[in-house]
Amino acid sequence: QVQLVESGGGLVQAGGSLRLSCAASGSIFSINAMGWYRQAPGKQRELVAAITSGGSTIYADSVKGRFTISRDNAKNTVYLQMNPLKPEDTAVYYCKQVVRTTYSTSSVTYWGQGTQVTVSS
Repeated sequence: QVQLVESGGGLVQAGGSLRLSCAASGSIFSINAMGWYRQAPGKQRELVAAITSGGSTIYADSVKGRFTISRDNAKNTVYLQMNPLKPEDTAVYYCKQVVRTTYSTSSVTYWGQGTQVTVSS
């Protein structure tokens, strides 16, 4: 089994910054893509940013130039540095990791529990 634990959400004023972390633990052989998604009230979950095992990144247009995704493979952790934040960034943020476990040759997608980010104007 694999577990993802997120941290770093909270309440911040517009223009401020937050750093989200998502650490994976368990029967991990390797981790392929890692990503962050968000879901605002009444809206569908959307991709915020993703990073491949080779370090290539993609970003939603709404966060380009403001958010930075990175990963620490030794710690099985993905980060999302967010600044400057805007009120429209308010949402629950979820991390996703595509994991190959030690007991299978197939990769499985795991999700974090979600962390609330609230940006006040």
